[in-house]
Amino acid sequence: MTAIPEQPYSPSGPRVGGTRGLLSGGPAFRAPAFRGSPTPVPVPRARIAGPLRDALALTALPLVAALALPAAFAGGGTRRWFGGRAENQRAEAQAAKDAAAAAFYELDTAQRDLRISIETITAVDGSPAARRAVADFEALGRRIDEASHTYIEAVDAHDLDRDDLDASTASRARTKLTAAKGELDRVKRELDRFTEGLGPLLGKAENQLARLAPAVERARQALLAASNALDAARAAGLRADDLAARLAALSPELTRLNQGAGQHGVPQTLERAERVIRQAEAIRAEADRLPEQAAETGRRLVSLRTRAQALTTRSEQVEPVLSELRRRFSAACWQDLQGVPDVAAENVRQAEARLAEAGAARDEQRWADATALLSTVRALLNTTDEAVSAAGDRLRRLNAVQKDPEQEIERTRFAIRDAQRLAMAGRHTPDPRHAHPLDGAVARLERAVAGLEGRHPDYWHFLTETEAVRRSVAEVVTLIREDRGGSAG
Repeated sequence: MTAIPEQPYSPSGPRVGGTRGLLSGGPAFRAPAFRGSPTPVPVPRARIAGPLRDALALTALPLVAALALPAAFAGGGTRRWFGGRAENQRAEAQAAKDAAAAAFYELDTAQRDLRISIETITAVDGSPAARRAVADFEALGRRIDEASHTYIEAVDAHDLDRDDLDASTASRARTKLTAAKGELDRVKRELDRFTEGLGPLLGKAENQLARLAPAVERARQALLAASNALDAARAAGLRADDLAARLAALSPELTRLNQGAGQHGVPQTLERAERVIRQAEAIRAEADRLPEQAAETGRRLVSLRTRAQALTTRSEQVEPVLSELRRRFSAACWQDLQGVPDVAAENVRQAEARLAEAGAARDEQRWADATALLSTVRALLNTTDEAVSAAGDRLRRLNAVQKDPEQEIERTRFAIRDAQRLAMAGRHTPDPRHAHPLDGAVARLERAVAGLEGRHPDYWHFLTETEAVRRSVAEVVTLIREDRGGSAG
């Protein structure tokens, strides 16, 4: 919008003169020229005798005074009076001009404020909604320029300070100025509605701007805390080279934060600050844990070495267990355990090698490598422990079922009967989806019991079959409860 220099208007003082008084800062007032006074005819001095000249001088004095009197009243910027109607029209036109000027200034101020809001949004938000708001603001600016041009033309069209301003001209000026004010008011209302619609976008942008400085400061403080924690770890004799390298990698990020959002953008700066905070806090936390981590690594090394030694002793007892299994039970009961001694020995050997590597990594303060190696050792020892335990557990279970197979049979039959009672609860006939699996479990148990007859029964097959029957029965029980739970729901 074209800026208009402010010039105060006082009803009691002189108005701005000229057609561009309001816009171009014309003279404070313009006194009207005096018209109607006769022009004196010069008289040659040489042709007038002394006495006559004196008489004429005495006669002309009152005439000059009389001619000068109207000029005295016309001085000081007063207008010649042309009648009440013309002056009323002039006053109304001037009032319309003042009202239009006030509307113009109000619209200009609102547009300036809105431009600041738009600049705030564009500095933060690059979303499609923000881009649409910018385009709408530009279109509204063109409407404002058109209304402002209409107003300026109306002001320039008529000089309300002219002495010969007639009533019809003043009336036309008032009409144009009133119309210009109406257009300014309409555009102002559009501007107000547009401003109200910007509320969510502007609020989001202001929130991000409000978060910017605290976020950058938190990032700086996080980096400082990480540096201090790293210094403390080094003072305790821990090199922490990997942490130092990670902290050094954040230095360019700090440089970009210091360069500011004006160069890198508000959203990007906020994202960078949050990323720096997360990484710096992770470095600080790891640096704080380094002394405890070093001590914990030492304890785990000792514990896993002790466990490996114990498993070496236990694995040596697997061969006697296998010998007894071979002597007392059929091949099906122990064939899958034949490789346990070799597997256990190999696992223990690998575990001891990894323990040596973990010790070297600890001495070199490669904590991540040490932790990974110790995890591998633990997995190897767990596998070995399970294999060694499986041989002894197999012998124990086979001894129990050989001595009293009825205990295993009754345990399985009880599970089947309990499931059958649940299937018949509240029913005259069971659901086929429940009855068929239970009938199959009964038949499977009978076949397993029949397999115990003979000179060399396969007790291990019997145990695995009874376990399988109990699992299938448990699945039927779960199905029954789910069906009844759904029906109740």
